[in-house]
Amino acid sequence: MKKPTIVLGLILVTITCIQAQNKNVNQMEKRVINPWKWQDERSYVQAVEVRNAEGTLYVSGQTAINAEGQSSTADMKTQFIEAIRNLEQVINDAGYECKNIVRLTIYTTSSEELWPHFNIYQDWVAKHNMKQALTVVEVNALFETLKVELEATVVK
Repeated sequence: MKKPTIVLGLILVTITCIQAQNKNVNQMEKRVINPWKWQDERSYVQAVEVRNAEGTLYVSGQTAINAEGQSSTADMKTQFIEAIRNLEQVINDAGYECKNIVRLTIYTTSSEELWPHFNIYQDWVAKHNMKQALTVVEVNALFETLKVELEATVVK
């Protein structure tokens, strides 16, 4: 009588071990590629490799547009903060996390106006422990009165 119970117990332990191994095999992994160190103080990485991603979210450019669809006429700092909030909301509503942003593009109508507020970006990156590739592009104009736009790729 005791032998079938022992065999059944061994089978359950084996199945549990296999399931645990499969979870580790399928877990998302991010690998940062930084041939240099200078980018560290600028809060981004040169490249991010993602393996075993469960999903990928491509987020349209988020700006300082309020919930009623009105474009902000505020200064660069205020618009930057609101654009970050809007980006966070889209990411969270989709069931993703900011810490898993792997690519971020910042479009701005004035790099000169944006740079004094770059610490806002750096604090946000540190808060979420983000390791993302970054591109900043100065453009002639954005929609209506907007000064900054954030576009992201997020994985989970």
